[in-house]
Amino acid sequence: MSRRRRALTSAAISAVLLPLAACGGATSTDAKDGAPAAATAPGFPYTVTNCGVKTTYQAPPKRVVTMNQHVTEVMLALGLEKSLVGTAWLDDRILPAYEKAYKSVPVLAEEYPSKERLLAANPDFVYGGYASAFAAKDGRGRDDLQSAGIHTRLNVENCPKGRATLDDVYREVRETGRTFGVPDRAEKWIAAARTTVTDTAALLKGVEPLSVFVYDSGDKTAFTAGGTGIGNELITRAGGRNVFAGLGKSFGDATWEQVVARKPDVIVIYDYGSTTVAQKKKRLLEDPVLKDVPAVRNKRFAVMPLSDVVLGVRAPDAIERLAAQLHPESVK
Repeated sequence: MSRRRRALTSAAISAVLLPLAACGGATSTDAKDGAPAAATAPGFPYTVTNCGVKTTYQAPPKRVVTMNQHVTEVMLALGLEKSLVGTAWLDDRILPAYEKAYKSVPVLAEEYPSKERLLAANPDFVYGGYASAFAAKDGRGRDDLQSAGIHTRLNVENCPKGRATLDDVYREVRETGRTFGVPDRAEKWIAAARTTVTDTAALLKGVEPLSVFVYDSGDKTAFTAGGTGIGNELITRAGGRNVFAGLGKSFGDATWEQVVARKPDVIVIYDYGSTTVAQKKKRLLEDPVLKDVPAVRNKRFAVMPLSDVVLGVRAPDAIERLAAQLHPESVK
């Protein structure tokens, strides 16, 4: 099982446990006696409910550990690298614009740090990109961390709800900006993001959507993008139609027979990990079961880094990048 499948499988298990953490309704208080902090920072107190967990902040967190790449990039996009005391789990390369800031942050682990390594960083806030970041079985449950005086946030793509949309991207950035006392930075980013999305939509006006199959990984079955994750939204806004939009989860398995039956025009390959894009293409092109699939027959492939297709600050530009591959005649 790949690192990514392990993370997502753990995420699915952790998601079941998350409502248990919601019962606590954490509030920022003085650690000594439980009384509210006497002084508050400008713009505070700030109360937010994140995936069922309600937290009131009297001031911005000061010692933050990010547990997945896409939430690390949210922090870096908001210029909050000085608040980071640790980070973990890269899926691919950090965006060049954030690379210098990223290098100033200690890397606690290649994957998730142990509870002991996490606590050794002395965080007052832990930010997870997937529910597996808060795996209770590993001692990192949100309620466990709250009991230790550590507040948490989980990327909203992992909250139990319906489909993730661009509004959720904007919400993620806005709530993170408010939590850290930089709402103006968040709103500036959101305004620029909306402009990018609008500009791409204008270029695609009138184009016929292409049917798209996402190939993340898999041999006996195809691990693909379902209909509830932000990846589905990106495909739609880029002028595509996800052939597995009916799959009621962000990622899941499909049979190769289902892929054949749905006749995708284009295959979008997610690029990450030790299996290269070339190896993935070879597997698809050489499978006799897929020989009559239009995308395989016509060698129509698009490639997206994994970090482009999870809920984070890459989403607006990712729509444009994918649109340019699906409709190069319109997006140049």
